[in-house]
Amino acid sequence: MGFLDSYKRLEKLCGEVMNDDKRITAYIDEMNNTPMGSLHVSTWNEDLKKLKHYRWVRNQIAHNPDATEKNMTTSTDVKWIDDFYIRIMHQKDPLTMYHKAVRRRSVQKATASRKTLSKIPTKVSSKAAAKTGAKTPARRATKAKRDSKKKSGMPKGCVTAVGIVIISALIAAAVVLVKNII
Repeated sequence: MGFLDSYKRLEKLCGEVMNDDKRITAYIDEMNNTPMGSLHVSTWNEDLKKLKHYRWVRNQIAHNPDATEKNMTTSTDVKWIDDFYIRIMHQKDPLTMYHKAVRRRSVQKATASRKTLSKIPTKVSSKAAAKTGAKTPARRATKAKRDSKKKSGMPKGCVTAVGIVIISALIAAAVVLVKNII
């Protein structure tokens, strides 16, 4: 396969991956707009430089009558483009590797945060709680009770109405009991 054929194939794939008509340019733009990509992907800068160069070569061949595949490219250029195509297909391209690294790092941070939180003592004395505003186990239990009431599945107005009906029934039963005693 020649340079232009390989480039067109890569361009089509980039358009599909990026879901953008700008294709390779969209891929390059995404790399340019990705903060600290080179910190997460070792080949970032080299890949970006090569993509820009090969886009320039393609434009020279397409628009400059003196530029041809023969005098502008080598088999090494074609191999790099074909290899980059394969890297995208195997999700080993710079943007995919960057997103994997960022996701992995955020998962590691979340795990570290949970480990740190689990080391925080759960029992707090009443005096310490009063000084710091922390919640004692009794306050946590009260809050849990309140939360469980809120999650009863019934709208707030229904809970109130049911409570009123129960209280009314208890009062009626008490009245009947008092009448029987007197």
